[in-house]
Amino acid sequence: MSVYNSLDSITEELHNCMKCGNCMEVCPIYKETRQEVGVARGKISLVQYLLSGELEMTEKLADRFSLCTTCMACNTNCPCGVRFDKIILAARAEAVRKKGLHPVKKIAFTALKMQRMFDFGMKTGSIFQGMALKHVPHKSDRIARMRFDIGIGTDKVFPMLASRTLRSEFPEVVKVKNPKMRVAFFTGCMINYFYTDIGKAVVEVLKENDIEVVIPKGQGCCGIPASVNGDVHSAAALAKRNLRAFEKLGADALVVACSSGGTAWKHVFGELLDNEPEFKALADKWAGKSYDISEFLIKKVPFKKEGLGRVERKVTYHDPCHLNRGQGVNTEPREILKSIPGVELIEMKEPGRCCGMAGSFSLVHPDLSVQISDRKTADIELTHTDTVATGCPACRLQLKSGVENAGIEEEVVHTIQILAESYKNGKKK
Repeated sequence: MSVYNSLDSITEELHNCMKCGNCMEVCPIYKETRQEVGVARGKISLVQYLLSGELEMTEKLADRFSLCTTCMACNTNCPCGVRFDKIILAARAEAVRKKGLHPVKKIAFTALKMQRMFDFGMKTGSIFQGMALKHVPHKSDRIARMRFDIGIGTDKVFPMLASRTLRSEFPEVVKVKNPKMRVAFFTGCMINYFYTDIGKAVVEVLKENDIEVVIPKGQGCCGIPASVNGDVHSAAALAKRNLRAFEKLGADALVVACSSGGTAWKHVFGELLDNEPEFKALADKWAGKSYDISEFLIKKVPFKKEGLGRVERKVTYHDPCHLNRGQGVNTEPREILKSIPGVELIEMKEPGRCCGMAGSFSLVHPDLSVQISDRKTADIELTHTDTVATGCPACRLQLKSGVENAGIEEEVVHTIQILAESYKNGKKK
């Protein structure tokens, strides 16, 4: 039984919790609020009261369940192996079934399902974004702050929308001579609309390794924003669209440069579509050949080391929660960085600590998100590096906002961008 379809599905997980409080030691929410409701143990008690009928789902209770970044740190620190991420997802889906979806979220997730309209909206937004965003001067990566407060403050730094989407810049099939294999690239939303530099680096690195790249035009949002907010129907519709698009063109493997997108393909699609045998089979098929880009380059290719040029950078690496704990990918990005001539990798004290972004969490709880981010920023500053590498565009946004507001001269990039830079430098010899 899927966690998205019934609260009863997580009964066993609830019983496994012995209320020891080990989750308190690692929970980023609890570390800032020091409130029992902020930690896994507290929310588990609330779900147990719901199932027993001692509590009813209310808007206030649903808000309690929003106090979680789904970083999964509690999972790894739990001696009983409780999967709290499953519990929180089931609770949020139950909240939507009982109380409905917030009107703003309903509009947003409906728009995500209407791809052409969404593309048009983002294109229009790229033209008129200057009305809402004020460009931060003297920066090459086009970042900005809000001109006015819409409830999230005016300090947070955002990437500006690209004038052209990534998918519009490439044909559906990017050919190479004598290809080793045919690999599909799931761009996700942030790379397609904001961080096109990450997407271009992915394509360049794959081409450099003699790989034909397929970028289906029919792909769209991975649906994670909808699924983590309990909108199961929208998430399932988006999963089906992506499965159809990639199945139509076919590929030997699928690569993702976004931790949420990778989690969707590897784990979420199959669970969302558990009651639809045809799509469930398709989801399982693609899950078996889905890789984070760093994972793919280390375990599947492996990537070419000859021809790598020097990249003079002192780099620290931030582990995205959904890549590190969600997919078990953490050594691969570091192996890539260590392979690049000139790169000095300096670990921060807590590289796997949540940055506080967590998608819509940073919008619903902006102050708490910043508090969590500030701890990460302080950790980065202690490394005395010039570059932060990560494997997630959402984390890149949060990390950049943190270092910018702290006045730290630190470039924030995706790991694949440093590898692409190395290949480019190697050609200059």
